Amino acid sequence: MTDQQQMDLRKDEVEAGTQTGLASPSVDVTSGRQNSLWSDAWGELRRNPLFWIGAVLGLVFTLMAVFPQLFARGAHPRSCDLANSRATPSAEHWFGFDQQGCDYLANVVYGARSSLIIGVTAVLVVLVLGVVVGAVAGYFGGFTDGLLSRLADIFYGLPLILGALVVLRSGVLGRGTFAVAIALAVFGWMTAMRLVRSQVIAVKSSDYVAAARAMGASSPRILVRHILPNAVAPVLVYATITIGVLIAAEATLTYLGVGLQRPAISWGLQIDAGQDLLRSAPHLVLFPSLVLTLTVMAFIMMGDALRDALDPRQRA
Repeated sequence: MTDQQQMDLRKDEVEAGTQTGLASPSVDVTSGRQNSLWSDAWGELRRNPLFWIGAVLGLVFTLMAVFPQLFARGAHPRSCDLANSRATPSAEHWFGFDQQGCDYLANVVYGARSSLIIGVTAVLVVLVLGVVVGAVAGYFGGFTDGLLSRLADIFYGLPLILGALVVLRSGVLGRGTFAVAIALAVFGWMTAMRLVRSQVIAVKSSDYVAAARAMGASSPRILVRHILPNAVAPVLVYATITIGVLIAAEATLTYLGVGLQRPAISWGLQIDAGQDLLRSAPHLVLFPSLVLTLTVMAFIMMGDALRDALDPRQRA
């Protein structure tokens, strides 16, 4: 292993510890032990109240995105009456009305769909890019590893929000839901790649991998069937936390005017519209900000609980 590869591996291990807090698995991890790890992790999760708080909140917001009519109390976000403009919350209308006289509870509820679709879609793309690039770099090493690692370093030099802002403002991808998700994923896959790469390097020298290679298994089969199943734990932790981070990033981009555009319904758009009315109608900023915060917190809490459950040092 060259000095540059050793340096990259140490960088990956530091990155993995910073992002997930997980200890790297030993090289003699077997399939049975991996199953035991997940079984023990579930036992830890069941006893962790923070996990259940995050899971319940995440379930509520997911149901809100899938079935918004169940939470909007019969109101529709497009049904407006200017006579109710900026009316404060009441027993009949819990979140009051916005500037156009639309029921604000319905708007906040329907805004969950766009935010969650963007967060989940972006994370799926991040996982695909990170797992594929990281697995190839870690398994083949050498020139391939060096090239892909330097490519990741280039993207690391561009902050997530700034990079997505430039891409969306250029209009190359448009301003729709999937355009925002892709823009966030393009500048957010590098940590997942580093995590997978470091885990693959640690696992690929295991005895069972050597046995599979001796039996004539192809490289893709070894990667998919033997290496990746034993290298996904820190990536799943990272993905859970990143959903919340990307939802917050989407709201930030939309607030800055480069994310979703009206007539889309989004928490970022609602916060942007309410900022000029903060003194006269503070509920226009308070409620979408509160729901956004709880959504991000839910996924981060689940990710932290999963990290602690999968870390053997936490169970020592």
